[in-house]
Amino acid sequence: MTTTGKPGKAANGHAPDVDGLRWLVLVYKIPAEPSRLRAGVWRKIKNLGAIYLQNAVAALPHSAGGERAFRMLRNEITEMGGSAFLLESDVLSGSADAVDAFNAARDTEYVEIVDKCQDFLKEIEKEERASHFTFAELEENDEDLTKLRTWLGKVEARDLLGASGRPAAKEALLACEQVLERYAARVYAEEEGAH
Repeated sequence: MTTTGKPGKAANGHAPDVDGLRWLVLVYKIPAEPSRLRAGVWRKIKNLGAIYLQNAVAALPHSAGGERAFRMLRNEITEMGGSAFLLESDVLSGSADAVDAFNAARDTEYVEIVDKCQDFLKEIEKEERASHFTFAELEENDEDLTKLRTWLGKVEARDLLGASGRPAAKEALLACEQVLERYAARVYAEEEGAH
């Protein structure tokens, strides 16, 4: 893995201090059956924004929230008959690779958001071409925009090291907001013209 350069700003708006960065490492083993237990743990780890260092070894930059979440997950794993160890560690070698892997995971999420924003814009464009200026369409598109905002907020919250994809995702969401406002104005104008 190559170093992609200095990270941007973290979720708190400050440039992260990657020198001396401490990591939380969860090492676990889950019973093979039922497989839904493994899938559930995997989903929770991914939702936290952790990266896998190898099979059943997940890592997060240290934070109070991350530690709390990993401790709770460790407890869940032991309650389901598995075993888990939560470690706090320094990276003695390969720190830049760990940071790059963490930022790459966030950038992948940001790219997905940009893609969904493009889909959103295409949907509005389709509605405009078809002259579907109804409150039902506006409500549906408003709900979709709310989902995009929520998703971006979740990714930003776990972007502890300031991945480079954040500005593009924020810009794409802003474009969606502006286009929806334009569409809403047209819906209102059509409604007023009908009365």
